[in-house]
Amino acid sequence: MLTLSLEVFAQIPTRTPPVGNTRQETSREGEDEEEQQQDGRKKLIDDSTKMVFGPKTTLYFLEKDIKRNRIKKYEVDTLLNNFHYYEPVAKSGWKYQDLGNIGSAAQHIYYQAPVMIGTTSGFHAYDLYHQSTDSVKYYDTKSPFTNMELFFGGGNRNMMDLEFARNVTPKWNVGFTLNTIRARKTLNPNRRDDNQAVKNAYVFHTSYKSDNDKYILLANFSRTRHQVAEQGGIIPPEVDSTSLYFTYEDAKVWLRDATAVDLRQDIHVYQEYEILKGWQAYHVFDRRRQELSFRTALGPESAPFFDRYNPERFNRPDSTINVNDFSEWRNEIGFKGDLGPVYYNAFAKFRTGRMKGNFQVDPYGFDEFSIGGALRGEISEKWRFEAEGEYLLPGAFRINGKFISPFLEATYTKALYKPTAMQMLYRGNHHRWSNRFSNIGLDQVQGVIKADFKRWSIRPNVTINRLSNFVYFDENQQAAQASGDAFMLIPGVKTSFNVAGKLFWETEAYYTLITGGSSDIFRIPEVFANSRIYYDSPMFDENLFVQIGVEGRYRSEYRADAYNPAMQQFYLQGSDSRFLVAGYPILDFFLNIRINRTRVLVRYNHINDNLLSVPGYFVTPDYTGLRGMLDIGISWPLFD
Repeated sequence: MLTLSLEVFAQIPTRTPPVGNTRQETSREGEDEEEQQQDGRKKLIDDSTKMVFGPKTTLYFLEKDIKRNRIKKYEVDTLLNNFHYYEPVAKSGWKYQDLGNIGSAAQHIYYQAPVMIGTTSGFHAYDLYHQSTDSVKYYDTKSPFTNMELFFGGGNRNMMDLEFARNVTPKWNVGFTLNTIRARKTLNPNRRDDNQAVKNAYVFHTSYKSDNDKYILLANFSRTRHQVAEQGGIIPPEVDSTSLYFTYEDAKVWLRDATAVDLRQDIHVYQEYEILKGWQAYHVFDRRRQELSFRTALGPESAPFFDRYNPERFNRPDSTINVNDFSEWRNEIGFKGDLGPVYYNAFAKFRTGRMKGNFQVDPYGFDEFSIGGALRGEISEKWRFEAEGEYLLPGAFRINGKFISPFLEATYTKALYKPTAMQMLYRGNHHRWSNRFSNIGLDQVQGVIKADFKRWSIRPNVTINRLSNFVYFDENQQAAQASGDAFMLIPGVKTSFNVAGKLFWETEAYYTLITGGSSDIFRIPEVFANSRIYYDSPMFDENLFVQIGVEGRYRSEYRADAYNPAMQQFYLQGSDSRFLVAGYPILDFFLNIRINRTRVLVRYNHINDNLLSVPGYFVTPDYTGLRGMLDIGISWPLFD
């Protein structure tokens, strides 16, 4: 009944800066000095010449930095700021729409530009709970490192994270992470352990560097099994007069024996070799598999849920068993290097894969070849530009450019990317289609003005999107392609103010305006805002660190997408059942404490429960959000 987060924490007696990167970086630039700094760290010796193990002797690095020749090592996170954001939706800044519980299906509120321009499975409802293989942390430790995190959410919504890493030799490290979720149903549970979400995930990882520093190997294997008891939401009172919203444990739901499983297994290998000084060749290998299933009996209680949209049964009259298996192999080879302040990269990539459903006669297969490259120029430590591009033969591409300075960040992305395999071909018990959709077009501009001062910070920002030929799921729960363009203008602002470095007020807010011929297929709240006020200060000669405060969040009313559990997809609400997710302010209380290297959180969700004119709020049509409940958690890192 526990969850393990893949985050690691340690003790740093300072708070997070209100804006910007909160991770403390350890540069490796001073490597001329002898082996005492060979890892980018000086030996930590106390007055008795005994090695002191801790956050400064336990560093991690990321594959993306190795690949871009920006070799950084980061100290494990020890900050209290945002520590009470333990579940994935909270960690995103509450920018996901879920079904009101940890581990439930979720989609981002705002449109997200894809990084992959080729074919994907199309089953992304549980991506939020899966760690991608290229985001794994690789460690360099002077002693065995273990981090344990336990979170006990009210209503038996529990998570556990366990992480271990150690150096076998000075240049070879091995480790693993374990993550679990056990989240009891918030709607109509029939026993204490009647879980809505059960997740078990693990990652084994290793990193190796040759004695002459010319060869680097990063590899990991991950497996995630995410099982969800799908309920279909609360039966609307207009369908069943005895069904009421906001009764939680006593709610009447559509489905009682439906189960969805998302099983993923990934093998990832990155390796590079320095052929000449400043010039490397590299290779990336991926083997990925995603198996998705949905099973339910079609008895007198559950059948009416599916009859609302499509009463026809294509495969089985008495039960629904939809199984889809997506697999792919990927090989990328390339070279990279540095010419003074300019980094360059060129690559060729080949992907092959297929999607196979249990009722498909022939699988949906694909073979994709692409070429691309990247450039980065560093004018100074704080001024740089980046550009990257990829062309997928014959007609998809992605171009991205970025400019970064102390005062301004600007990004432009232009892409033409493929619809998903599921959108092109699907054979389920309730829906089926075979489509020939065009590629989806995107133009995106993003900008941030940075005005950071000692006691306050303000960062206005804007995102502009133009989308053409967008593929979505319509009111009939069918994959469809928009015929017109959609234009999105999303201005926003992030602010931070503090008094004497102890009392803080932080806010972020966004406004969304959507126009164009296909504007109605994007359901985004017009106003989105998060704000919090908290006190943050050390006590008792810095033996105790305390952060206590109240935070609020708000989304204006909008007709949010509904969710189909059999297809594991969010879709547009029908014109005859347009459910309005009303605007509702949510207030939480939080207390974060650190004693030595141990951190403890206390959070009371929805402290304004039953204090307004309505008894609660919705997150998705027919799915209510959390009522008032208490969560506690602990993080305990060990460095020897």
